[in-house]
Amino acid sequence: MTHSAITKQQRDLNHKTPLTTVPKVRLYVERQKQKENWFVNIGHVTDRGRWRTAPHAHPEYGQVIFVRSGHGVMNLEGSSVPFTGPCVLLLPTECVHGLDYEMDVDRWVVTIEVAYLTQVNSKLHEFIQLWAAPRMIPLSYAEQSASEFFGLIQRLEQELESKTIGHIIGTEALLTSLLLMLVRGVQLEQIDNDGATRNEIRVADRFRELIEQHYRQNLALQDYASMMAVSLVQLRAACASATGHSPTKMIHARIITEAKRNLIFGDMAVEQVAFSLGFADAAYFTRFFRKEVGQTPSQFRIASREQAHRSK
Repeated sequence: MTHSAITKQQRDLNHKTPLTTVPKVRLYVERQKQKENWFVNIGHVTDRGRWRTAPHAHPEYGQVIFVRSGHGVMNLEGSSVPFTGPCVLLLPTECVHGLDYEMDVDRWVVTIEVAYLTQVNSKLHEFIQLWAAPRMIPLSYAEQSASEFFGLIQRLEQELESKTIGHIIGTEALLTSLLLMLVRGVQLEQIDNDGATRNEIRVADRFRELIEQHYRQNLALQDYASMMAVSLVQLRAACASATGHSPTKMIHARIITEAKRNLIFGDMAVEQVAFSLGFADAAYFTRFFRKEVGQTPSQFRIASREQAHRSK
């Protein structure tokens, strides 16, 4: 994909026009983070009646929401996903979501600081796969799975509150066990990565990180390879082996995800969405989006909002 840099005129247009994008929410736990060495927090919520949150994203952490009982609907990147307890709602960093909890939902919210989550995920490649997408995971895949998961939640809460010797190691062990239960209970994307070496997996994961930082800048693949000190051949081989996708496909997927978010949740015109993603030519952005999604940006926006209206 090639698209030129944003022109001064286009930057001025975006600067003068008030734009609404996805809200980035800072929760109470981030105030706690400023006071102490915060890395995991657990909250127990038992609101009476119905509780709704508008679509938003968390830039600093991921969340595991254990719905012990009750039901509701999750607005996940613009799509409605119903859930019934016992289940887990897995929400990666920056995932756009809204939650409509119906009557008297009993839930536990595990909030994990992003740097610490990255550290835990490095223990197992399947953890990285698990957090690659938001998920609703029913806890009915095995007998006693819900009670076992709840037991881990309780032990994790106790470990966090204890502040005794080794509580950080204990917290990491329990959080690892928590995520391992989810890995075993969810159908991850089947990737034939048995032949992928540890180095190839590391290269692919580092490439994902760089895409997240630079996907708006229209960097050439060689630029990414240079930042990683690998050749283009090595980059392509690592991505194919570890993810099943080409580097270009991975970049395109990230751009499309951000475009969809802005089209569904924001009020920017299609041209402004294009410019914000590094496209100087809105017509080319439309062709690119239609090739990847099967609809023009305008058609996608209309269809998504009609679906959201019907689900209310």
